[in-house]
This record gives sequence, structure tokens and C-alpha cells, in this order.
Amino acid sequence: MKGQVNKNSSRMRRYMKLRKKIQLKSLFRLIIHRSSKHIYAQIISNENARVITCASTLEKNHFNIAKIYTGNKISARLVGELIAKRALLKGIKKVSFDRSGFKYHGRIKSLAESARSFGLIF
Repeated sequence: MKGQVNKNSSRMRRYMKLRKKIQLKSLFRLIIHRSSKHIYAQIISNENARVITCASTLEKNHFNIAKIYTGNKISARLVGELIAKRALLKGIKKVSFDRSGFKYHGRIKSLAESARSFGLIF
């Protein structure tokens, strides 16, 4: 049907709109990506576009030992905790939250709230 918009094109539209606002805002970006089974978080420097630190549900030392399903809010909360602790160890406190066009709901929201509670400011 003509004029019908699918989920991916809506997400990409939100992504580009967010990216324009975030690029000039701060020195570091907390970028989130989620799939049906995993969630990934990276902190990237805006100056030279290098990854400073990262965390995801693919890390064996945290998620495979605990036998936690990696596609839910609990695992997203753990990733938020990990990324916040690693950022604070590197001396990063203030970041811009780049949710890659995903709606601020569910796993994205729980990751963000967890990162905030462990000391990141955005």
C-alpha cells in the first residue's frame, strides 16, 4: 500500500532526528542497540569517534554464569550497571543518550535508569 510506513523506517527517521541534536551536545555518547535476544551499549567519543568502553549481554563472565535470559529488562538493567561502572572508571560522568531510534520504553528505559542510578548523568 502506498504511504504505509514500517517499523524500521520509523526507527531510522527517529534515529536521524536524534543524531542531529546529539552530535553537538556533549563530548561522549552512550549508544544503545537492541535485538530480540541481546542488548549492547557503547560510549563513544564525539571528537575522534572511538569506542571508550562497551558492555553487552554477550559477555560470558556475567550472563552465561548466571544463566540469565539476555532479552529482558533484568539483563538490560545489568548492562546499564556495567556500562556505568566502566565509564566511571574511565573518568566519564556526563554523556548524551543515543537510543538509536528505539522508543524510550521497556529494555531501553531500564538500561537508562540503571545507568543513571549508578552515576552516569544524561
